[in-house]
Amino acid sequence: MGDSHRVAEDSALQIAANDALLERIGAQVALDTFDGSDRQTLQQLVEGLGDPRGLIRLRFAETLGQIGAPATPLLREALANHPNAVVRRAAAKTLTIIGDASAVPTLLHSFLNDEDTVVRSSAAGALAKTGEVAVPALLDILSDPEQPEDIKGHAAWALAFIGPEAAAQLYKALDSDCLDVRRAAIGAIARIAQERSDDRSCSALVCALSDPEPTIRAEAASTFGQVNYPPAIPHLISAIQDPEIEVRKAAVSSLGKLGNPSDIEPLRAALQDPETVVQVLAKLAIAQIQNRAEERP
Repeated sequence: MGDSHRVAEDSALQIAANDALLERIGAQVALDTFDGSDRQTLQQLVEGLGDPRGLIRLRFAETLGQIGAPATPLLREALANHPNAVVRRAAAKTLTIIGDASAVPTLLHSFLNDEDTVVRSSAAGALAKTGEVAVPALLDILSDPEQPEDIKGHAAWALAFIGPEAAAQLYKALDSDCLDVRRAAIGAIARIAQERSDDRSCSALVCALSDPEPTIRAEAASTFGQVNYPPAIPHLISAIQDPEIEVRKAAVSSLGKLGNPSDIEPLRAALQDPETVVQVLAKLAIAQIQNRAEERP
């Protein structure tokens, strides 16, 4: 009973100390009087990321995020070595707020090696926030045959999140011999096209409709359902005859979403597709186009 009482008492004291620390440093940060060279206080703030109360952990992360770069070295140290997974998770999320490129090596190590899945996913999010500087490492991960699929999936997501900032490297990656690299690059370029509808990203997607890999052709065909790019329409019509069913499905669905009456006749050919699902999608696409035409004044 005595030991448990002391543990409870120590916990209460630590909680009170954390509250006081947040109050004091929060005021300094608000007044822009915080001393970024005060390593002892920065360390206390980082330890506060392990507070048992979720909202208080969030406040510590936000405070460290406002402090910014001076907190990065201690956050990197916590992410790499802290025994408490809660602190490592919060450190990664705080580095996401800061977006400091100097944290990339530590984030990569945690992304690939931390035993905690939440830490790994949070590190991936922080890598995405750091932007273009993280792209080469993410592409290396995707090209590594030893990396598991979940890691590659997070890397591809991070590339898509970075998006336009990484455009130059993404277009170059389309020439990669590695399927995982090309697939992630076209997924990220698809997001750029959806956000911007610029000619370069849309042209890259048109080229991807001829990629030797059906998953990439299907990704490109599907994207044009959300991007109004008229030069793609003849290529989508050709994709209705693609040997792979997923590509045909994506092309038919996208033509229906684009809603051009001139596409009805090519879509009628898909009504004779050997796969029932493609026939059904073709019927739906034709109905979509006809309904939209009737709604026009």
